[in-house]
Amino acid sequence: MGALENVIDPELGIDIVNLGLVYGVDIDDEGNATVTMTLTAMGCPLAGHIEQDVKRCLADLPEINEIQVNIVWNPPWTKDRMSRYAKIALGIPD
Repeated sequence: MGALENVIDPELGIDIVNLGLVYGVDIDDEGNATVTMTLTAMGCPLAGHIEQDVKRCLADLPEINEIQVNIVWNPPWTKDRMSRYAKIALGIPD
């Protein structure tokens, strides 16, 4: 999750972890990582860009061999998933 904090949502300027977009990261014994995440809106024009950034950040870790990104829509993302930091940075009341 720490490495994924380097993936910045280009529209909001906040990392995908603090935005609450990452639902989970599973790494098997062979170093294959599966990231389950969502986006703030369906049809996000930057989905491909974010997915490539996720793969790039995790590829820098020596224990990771292959990376799969699963973008899901259920459960749907809401601002309640955001960290306190992200809410403050974006001026969203808690």
